[in-house]
Amino acid sequence: MTNNRERNYLDVIKEGTQTESTTTDYFRQVENKWDDKIAGQLDPVNRLVYRSNLLGIDSYINNTGGGNTSSKLDEKDPISGEDVNVLWVKGSGGDLRTSKKANFASLYQDKLISLQEIYHSFEKKGLKSPAEDSMVQMYTHCTFNLNPRAPSIDTPLHSFIPHAFVDHTHPVPVIALATADNGPELMRQVYGNDVAWVDWMRPGFELGLKLQETITENPGIKGIILGGHGLINWADDDKECYDISIELINRAAAFLNDHEKGENSFGGSTFQSLPEGKRREMITEILPFIRGQVSQQNRFIGTVQDDEVTLQFINSTDAPRLAELGTSCPDHFLRTKIKPFYVDWNPQVGNPEDLKKSLVAGLEQYRNDYSDYYKTHSHKDSPAMRDPNPTVILIPGLGMITWGKNKSESRVTAEFYNAAIGVMRGAESVSSYTALPKQEAYDIEYWALEEAKLQRMPPESELSRKVVAVIGAGSGIGKALVSRLLKDGATVAAVDLHGNKAKETAEEILDKIGMGIGVAGSGISSSGDVIGLECNITNRESVRNALHQILFAYGGLDHVAITAGLYPTPDEKGNVPDEAWDRTFAVNVKGNFIVADEASKIWKEQGLDGSLVITTSVNAVVPKAGSMAYDTSKTAANHLIRELAIELAPKIRVNGVAPATVVEGSSMFPRDRVMASLNKYGIAYTTDEETEELRSRLAEFYANRTLTKKPISLAQQTEAIYLLLSSRFENTTGHIIPVDGGLTDAFMR
Repeated sequence: MTNNRERNYLDVIKEGTQTESTTTDYFRQVENKWDDKIAGQLDPVNRLVYRSNLLGIDSYINNTGGGNTSSKLDEKDPISGEDVNVLWVKGSGGDLRTSKKANFASLYQDKLISLQEIYHSFEKKGLKSPAEDSMVQMYTHCTFNLNPRAPSIDTPLHSFIPHAFVDHTHPVPVIALATADNGPELMRQVYGNDVAWVDWMRPGFELGLKLQETITENPGIKGIILGGHGLINWADDDKECYDISIELINRAAAFLNDHEKGENSFGGSTFQSLPEGKRREMITEILPFIRGQVSQQNRFIGTVQDDEVTLQFINSTDAPRLAELGTSCPDHFLRTKIKPFYVDWNPQVGNPEDLKKSLVAGLEQYRNDYSDYYKTHSHKDSPAMRDPNPTVILIPGLGMITWGKNKSESRVTAEFYNAAIGVMRGAESVSSYTALPKQEAYDIEYWALEEAKLQRMPPESELSRKVVAVIGAGSGIGKALVSRLLKDGATVAAVDLHGNKAKETAEEILDKIGMGIGVAGSGISSSGDVIGLECNITNRESVRNALHQILFAYGGLDHVAITAGLYPTPDEKGNVPDEAWDRTFAVNVKGNFIVADEASKIWKEQGLDGSLVITTSVNAVVPKAGSMAYDTSKTAANHLIRELAIELAPKIRVNGVAPATVVEGSSMFPRDRVMASLNKYGIAYTTDEETEELRSRLAEFYANRTLTKKPISLAQQTEAIYLLLSSRFENTTGHIIPVDGGLTDAFMR
């Protein structure tokens, strides 16, 4: 668990971090955020965490999951009690922005150095050799104090540098120099003799040896530019190491900003962006179609980026050429693939149907290109070809859409390509941008060590890659359902008539699970795994607006669960006025239909399987006095389910859950209704009793009417809805499942 001290300094970092440019400079100066007061309170390892968070919090300095930092510290050996030098370095799969102490591996420095002798003893060794890859398995044998964090493949880069503190980052302005076709020459213009250059090498043991050699040959240098990759620098004081990182980044940024071309960047504009309102309307309209096209093999969650800088690149003359080159930084390939899909479409004359035709033709070509890329560059022992669909789609006039297995992954993908745009902008302003050779890119993307990392990842959950809208999520069954669905991997839109309640539901959950990784996305598309939205299901425009926000946030919609309902509380004489009858049927029947009708348009565009679950009631089949408006509306809802099941087949299943009265957490049981029900059933109470006491008494009465004699809980209802949404009931449609404790009057008839 993070201690209070760690929480405090992380809060300070986040509050003071500049993550977007606040000036007109495209290549901004990075502010030095080091605070001696904070650092002075921390032990040496937590100073490493602090330094790492400072560098990782800004995606302009380092992309999510990329880069690494280290400190060589003196520790007491747990066996001998002697002082030993230990390398603390960011472990495999870590992220500098979010890292804690537990994300760092600790290894005996002398044992790591001794691995060089073992490596040199191999008869056949070298870059990309089996000998080099075999060294990765040796790192764990150097573990200090049984630390379970797996070391990363970059461990030698830190161990073999003869200085106590090392920062390896992926700053946009530095990578712009690293990818320019005359990078070494530009490096000398910017840094003089302060920085050396190492041509592109895959991260690993050989690169570590090369860095060691380069430092020996160039005494006094502060850092090294890794061709096509990034920056690595060092010092024998941790604050000085951080200061050097900031200094070197800012020197590159100042140089690029002096050569910035403004509106003439990327050859100037070929297309103009559509106005924001029209642009987002069209993106929302086209998103379900695109998601259906790219999700034939694996379903994806989307992120939209349509800011001015991104659109300037996409609309530019040079964008098709540069997009085809792909990215260079090795961290990108597993998410962005070898290149994005640039759509051949003119926003000034094209319409949505034209765009669909361009998408279909372009996606087919992209998949063929990817297959050819795999076949041309694969080895006999290569992993099987992965999904050939693009994860980055660039549409002139509209923006960038990125895709991932969950919201975090799609945000990271967008973040990576945002960085790539900045890199290309810088490189093209002073030279020509160059990407890695296709074979080098392939060897990173399909590296056996990366494949092994993918295979070690936990299996996906039942609702992973699925977007679910829960309508009625502000309280009761709906609120409980949101948590249940997220627990099983879903991406959820919590929707309610009371928007503040829906947002509270989402915020309460995000406070527990966090926003995840990745810092990208425009507007609501920068969201986490759950959002809160307002919607009046009796108003078609309100429903359409809510669904459009879900599309812009996540790219599509798979399932809908409607738990919203209205129970009209009768007056003292048990009467329900005509207006209340109208409202009851509007919510419980027509509202369900409107949601289904609007969602069906999305489902049709996607062409993917999905499901709809509507909450009705056992009252729908149990005739009784006192709740005629409610009971008959639920009867109509039951039949609506059957009609919708026919209407939406075969892709969409439609089912219902019929609970007996659920008092727990329900907004349908305000104090006046509870007292009216107690009066109706002749249950004694006093007006000075707390509302929860009255609810408990009513729930006990309802329970005693059932065969099981148990109150109906929220968890039982949410589990039934979850199961109907899941694949476990993939052949069930047009049915209503009772969750009522065993009410004989509600038995199937």
